[in-house]
Amino acid sequence: MEFGKLLIIFTILATFLFNSSIPVIAQEVEDEKEFSYEKDSEVGPEHWGRIHKEWETCGKGQLQSPIDLSDKRVQVLDNLGDIRHNYKPSNAIMKNRGHDIMNGKMGAGEMWLNGTEYILKQLHWHSPSEHTINGHEYDMELHMVHESKDKKIAVVGTLYRIGQPDSFLTKMEDYLEELAGEKGEEVKIGKVNPREVNKGSRKYYRYMGSLTTPPCTEGVVWTIVDKTRTVSKHQLNLLREAVHDETETNARPTQPDNDRAIYFYNPRKLQN
Repeated sequence: MEFGKLLIIFTILATFLFNSSIPVIAQEVEDEKEFSYEKDSEVGPEHWGRIHKEWETCGKGQLQSPIDLSDKRVQVLDNLGDIRHNYKPSNAIMKNRGHDIMNGKMGAGEMWLNGTEYILKQLHWHSPSEHTINGHEYDMELHMVHESKDKKIAVVGTLYRIGQPDSFLTKMEDYLEELAGEKGEEVKIGKVNPREVNKGSRKYYRYMGSLTTPPCTEGVVWTIVDKTRTVSKHQLNLLREAVHDETETNARPTQPDNDRAIYFYNPRKLQN
């Protein structure tokens, strides 16, 4: 199989549970057998909104994600401010769920947006990227998903291109090999530090959108970091081999922006 095909076939999900009384972020679908990322499938992205009544937002929503972050639509806003977070190491368990790899345990920290505290709930990757910039698609996209006490959702996204290995994924390689093809199996991986994942620029895009998987819940605050990181071909292949996902893509196509405001925070420009 061509490597380009491999890039769009895997998904890895790393989940950190901070409080057992708080449900995992926004009731994302656990079992992806009910829907597909294949364009021509009867349960593909264009049909998600008709599979279950509670998924209607996927087809009828006006604030759906992902979108193309076009320069023609971007506005510079002077009061967004830097992304503030206080992540910390957390014990984690990696589990092969057949369509992704999940890590879970308690206590990985928080982030603040406009005075609201959001708890880091999960990390997951899509390939190729879901968001595009001026129509350009990247090789991989990281989502760090957070939830506030009143169930508001905030996601920080980072885009990747093929290049040098990603340092965080390098630490996960042995565990991915151990879980390869073992659906339902799990392994303790010790401390996982989100600080090692979230290394990016102070500049970022910001807009209001939705989850990119059913039920496509809207009202999500999206922050896309304006710094492209790198991941190696070997790491992408290893992720694919571990998951053995039969779908041809795990990236939802870009959705209409419906004239939504797309902001860009550039601290250097603001200082001029």
